[in-house]
Amino acid sequence: MQIPAFLCRQTDLLVAAAEAGRAVNIKKGQFMSPEEMGLAVQKVRQAGNERVLLTERGTFFGYGRLVNDMTSIAKMAHFAPVVFDATHSCQLPGAGGTQSGGQRELVPTLANAAVAAGAHALFLEVHDSPPKAKSDSATVWPLEKLAGLLTQCKRIADALG
Repeated sequence: MQIPAFLCRQTDLLVAAAEAGRAVNIKKGQFMSPEEMGLAVQKVRQAGNERVLLTERGTFFGYGRLVNDMTSIAKMAHFAPVVFDATHSCQLPGAGGTQSGGQRELVPTLANAAVAAGAHALFLEVHDSPPKAKSDSATVWPLEKLAGLLTQCKRIADALG
């Protein structure tokens, strides 16, 4: 079960998700430090569920884009395995209009950097026709480029052992 970044501090939601008995993936709020995410993990584990993941998806600093601090991967790995959300990390929440903008071309840069920084897994929204995607069309990764990106990331992971 995935807990959205905006709700990552909601104790009742974390406990209910834990009690469902499924793995719980908690997305780090853009307003949270990596260290604060240890409390979210603790809430899930205290509810009797050891199957918890944390997802890094960038921090919002107020100038229209998300910024990724790759050291947060190592910091959050002290609490639980870390997933890196490469597509949401490329959003431009302050782009205006009716939906978030994005910089899809940066997905490989961030995915590769996250693997090099020790991410345990990647999260990628993929679509066969990104302009037609009903959600996050500016950042979804093209399906035809997925194999190439995953091959690059695997090479980095293998090089690190």
